[in-house]
Amino acid sequence: MKTKFLILLLLISTVSGIAQVQIPLPTPIQQAWQNAELTVLISYDLHVSDREKYHQPQNRITPITDYNIFNPEKLDTDQWIEAVKGMGARLAILTVTHETGFALYQSDVNPYCMKALKYKDGKGDIVRDFVASCRKFGILPGLYIGIRWNSFMGVYDFMVHSDSSQFARNRQAYYNRLCEKMTEELMSRYGELSMVWFDGGAHGPELGGADILPIVEKYQKNIIFYHNTQRADIRWGGSESGTVSYPCWGTFPYPFSHSTNQKEIFKDDFRLLKVGDPNGKYYMPAMSDAPLRGYNGHHEWFWEPGDEAYIFPLENLMKMYYGSVGRNSTLILGITPDADGLIPESDAKRIREFGDEIKRRFSNPIASTSGTGNLINLKLQKRQKVNQLVLKEDFSKGERVRKFVVEGRTSKGWQTISEGTCIGHKFIHLFDPVEVSAFRLKIPESIGDPLVSEFSVFYIE
Repeated sequence: MKTKFLILLLLISTVSGIAQVQIPLPTPIQQAWQNAELTVLISYDLHVSDREKYHQPQNRITPITDYNIFNPEKLDTDQWIEAVKGMGARLAILTVTHETGFALYQSDVNPYCMKALKYKDGKGDIVRDFVASCRKFGILPGLYIGIRWNSFMGVYDFMVHSDSSQFARNRQAYYNRLCEKMTEELMSRYGELSMVWFDGGAHGPELGGADILPIVEKYQKNIIFYHNTQRADIRWGGSESGTVSYPCWGTFPYPFSHSTNQKEIFKDDFRLLKVGDPNGKYYMPAMSDAPLRGYNGHHEWFWEPGDEAYIFPLENLMKMYYGSVGRNSTLILGITPDADGLIPESDAKRIREFGDEIKRRFSNPIASTSGTGNLINLKLQKRQKVNQLVLKEDFSKGERVRKFVVEGRTSKGWQTISEGTCIGHKFIHLFDPVEVSAFRLKIPESIGDPLVSEFSVFYIE
């Protein structure tokens, strides 16, 4: 885990002599995470099959009466991942366990799993099928392991009971070992995985919880780990709106969240998580997450009957894209199979439209360049309308830009088109059309030489 916090030591000439500056660098897996830009969380659990409205507070404390209601006769993970592919996402994450505690694979240590079902004579393994479909369609597979809540085993907020009896201590020890053994099964059986997501974190042994990090690191050397009080490769962006604030720096002052810094991290409505810290010592980019069925006041991570009206319109999804990928964050969009085991066509159609619209808006720049230094020029073939720009740093060398201004040469001379602080992996600005013949990117403040890997302009109708 130490390799996560690679530090580049730059020697920068100054008037007074030589100054030493430290720039946190992303690991290769963090680079892959941000380059993915679009990811999908596929949420699936037993309660989808009851065809009733999901009630999270009750679901966390009430076991499913009959787990054999789970009988997704049309289940087709290829259909799921084809939809993901059509959206343009590069990584898909499946909820292996969620709040019911039921495991969507063939566990040898947890009897509350697909072995217990009449479905496929107890031989089904959705994790196996999901990973195979990801590899078939060129999508990186990730797994979400929910151990914070388990209504079947009476686990609430990581703990099986609040009293100090020997009975409670024994049950807690049993649950911790179960979580560790399930983690070992999942990390060792399905080949290389791109991400493991322990929702709400995973209590480490110092907090009375399972010791899962060494198991993950033993079997998965190149995985995004999110997260516990020992390691966090990415951070939550502070809301489930699918957007982050601007600026949103990829650097952070703490390597993970712990009781010693949680007050600072959580204050002011999670401001530090939303904004990051340009002077932070640790590279920890933000994710932006939201369910596809979150429109008009709803927020549904799991399929429910009659929810089609709450699928986000395309216009809202594009605003989400600009407010996440366009602000140096990775978007996680939540989709969910229905009781039959298929992504509903209404959902699949919308995310395909989303992918098509992203391609339409960003595939054909009017002009594009790259460069190093504090001034980068971009000349157009003629004066023409422009209303969108994209900036990217070579963030593999760290986030160096601290302030920038983009100017366009109009019939009235140079005019400011856009200005900001953070570029990072990607900065996107959509603005009112303006006729220009050239652009220039000025970077008056930076740490070390700015390394701009892309400076592109577009006209979007």
